Amino acid sequence: MAGRALKPVGAPTRGTTNPNRLRRVDRWLASDAGVTRLLRRADEPLVVDLGYGASPVTTVEMARWLRSVRRDVRVLGLEIDAERVAVAQACVDKPWLDFRRGGFELAGTRPTLVRAFNVLRQYDEAEVPGAWSLMLDAMAPGGLLVEGTCDEIGRLSTWVAVGHDGPRTLTLSVHLASLERPSTVAERLPKALIHRNVPGERVHELLSALDVCWATAAPHQNFGVRARWTHTVHLLTGRGWPVLNRPSRWRLGELTVPWSAVAPSDRGLVP
Repeated sequence: MAGRALKPVGAPTRGTTNPNRLRRVDRWLASDAGVTRLLRRADEPLVVDLGYGASPVTTVEMARWLRSVRRDVRVLGLEIDAERVAVAQACVDKPWLDFRRGGFELAGTRPTLVRAFNVLRQYDEAEVPGAWSLMLDAMAPGGLLVEGTCDEIGRLSTWVAVGHDGPRTLTLSVHLASLERPSTVAERLPKALIHRNVPGERVHELLSALDVCWATAAPHQNFGVRARWTHTVHLLTGRGWPVLNRPSRWRLGELTVPWSAVAPSDRGLVP
């Protein structure tokens, strides 16, 4: 995993982490056709977990998920805080797992896939495109950046899949048993969208439509919350929303739409 020495770019995260906090995005990474195809086609698949926090637990968990896709996947956790790196190096001893100092420049590596979760929340919205560009410029050709946010215990999670051609999709993933209404996930939208949940913006229209469909699907609660969510998404597609993932993913509380369906109206900041 050798790479040229570069000064880390960015600011340390708060460091908050918990076991299984990122299980929703891990599960998606290990099952999404585009991601698994990308990993299987790579000559030497390297995955970077950027800003893993005070504990390396979520990096270790991601590595386990991705090694189910391809056994020779290597995972590198990057943190700006040197003490966090030292802690991780001391408690994890696997030949396919490493930790070092690094930020948006990715420590001089050329990964195929980057997961950056709960990293950009502390930045201004105007800084998002620059951060995306720094990471993508450092990645291998055809690589994918998955950038998102979740709550402290991983029940509400959202992420954007970003390629060298720009943002491609937005995924919402919620713990259905504790869900009151879909728009609750708004508080965990990626930085590029979190301030856009206002009338006149597409993401606000999506979440508002989801709430209406969720209320309409209430009778399906008798068959279980998964049945209610599945019917909610069916109703959403009937309203013309271009849902991309399959019903088998809906049952997990997931919903993926093209970025074009939720892109900010002001495209000067985020494409």
